[in-house]
Amino acid sequence: MLLCFSASNITAARIRDPKSTIAARLKLQEDEGSSNCWDSLLQLQSCTAEVVLFFLNGETYLGPGCCKAIRIIQHDCWPDMLGSLGYTSEEGDILRGYCDASDADSAATPPPPLPPAAPSVAH
Repeated sequence: MLLCFSASNITAARIRDPKSTIAARLKLQEDEGSSNCWDSLLQLQSCTAEVVLFFLNGETYLGPGCCKAIRIIQHDCWPDMLGSLGYTSEEGDILRGYCDASDADSAATPPPPLPPAAPSVAH
């Protein structure tokens, strides 16, 4: 009898809400900071191709979404989170440096001036 009771409890403990996703389960706390960290990690995972080209081909462009995710992870979360996507700490430092520099460049660079208006021709 005890064995049947234990088996039913173990089975019941393994049943999960089918609506529960991995993202929902990883948000252990519903505070803004934790949510931003996980959302940024998922965003960075979606732009993996850009990061691979960055390292393999020396392509020096990462989109603003990728850099935003990298900055949030490196500055506001746990820099070691990048390891969960397979990046080394050195690669994380390189990505952080690139994105911090590109953010500083975009903030310091004013937009280009508008071209002069073409003179109007009177008929």
